[in-house]
Amino acid sequence: MAESKIPLTAVVGPTASGKTSLAVELCKRLNGEAVSCDSMQIYKGMDIATAKPSEKEMQGVPHHLIGFLDPEIPFSVAKYCEMAKSAINDIVARGKRAVLVGGTGLYYSSLVDNIEFLPDETDFEYREELKKKAVMNGAQCLLDELYGIDPEAASRLHVNNVGRIIRALEIYHTTGKTITQQNELSKQNPTSFETVTICLDARDRQFLYDRINRRVDAMLDEGLLDEAKSFLSSHAGSTAKQAIGYKELAPYFEGNASLDECIENLKMQTRRYAKRQLTWFRRCENINYIYIDDYGSVEEIADTAIKIIKEGERRG
Repeated sequence: MAESKIPLTAVVGPTASGKTSLAVELCKRLNGEAVSCDSMQIYKGMDIATAKPSEKEMQGVPHHLIGFLDPEIPFSVAKYCEMAKSAINDIVARGKRAVLVGGTGLYYSSLVDNIEFLPDETDFEYREELKKKAVMNGAQCLLDELYGIDPEAASRLHVNNVGRIIRALEIYHTTGKTITQQNELSKQNPTSFETVTICLDARDRQFLYDRINRRVDAMLDEGLLDEAKSFLSSHAGSTAKQAIGYKELAPYFEGNASLDECIENLKMQTRRYAKRQLTWFRRCENINYIYIDDYGSVEEIADTAIKIIKEGERRG
């Protein structure tokens, strides 16, 4: 029954929209603790590129699932859900409010919709075949293949996300069901959370893009260049090196592009990522939007968020 579900507040949205600031403010007002919903902030050492909140930004609010994993260690959305549920249960058991915060749509949807994951059965021969095809013909050919099998899943994946494209093809190859079909079947078990979700957005898209551009400039001032150079040289084989903020600067370190060219590309790729994030959350149900360009401060945004949360809890 709904009344027995665990109350969960979620703050989602695109990069540079102010999710961390709002989540911290909500935690302060609701006696809460933050649980990260970011697929890159989980890694150690990736501080500036992933906009990992500093101690100052946390304002004493405990944050969970940040900076705990070595970049070389494989990690899955299933493992994330397991750890996030454990963190949320622990927070609630201590009489506090769990506030989920982040922009990784797959992590968010998988957690709040209680998607159950298939056993990690791997056809290594087929996987290697797909990897070779991607190298020889480009990842787009794999994405096109997935569109022919599972257009819904394909539309949610970026061509650069080769690992997840291959996984989706592999699931169909090994089970005969698409990942979309598997997800629908897995949703038959109800979620244990009563979630009120706030998505930060901007009515004026340029307003958000200007924030993103300023965020990139600030990251560079904070030492992103040194962090990226160190990370790329010490974690060459890691999937984490695909984080936005590292791969865009690689051509500069390799002498194949100027720093200005790489910075402009980084800003462009970050803006594109924000657009993909918003596309994902628009497909989700029961999302409450707050438009940040309607407000002058995070306190004002939090006032509106609290009203939404209380109203959602009354309905729940």
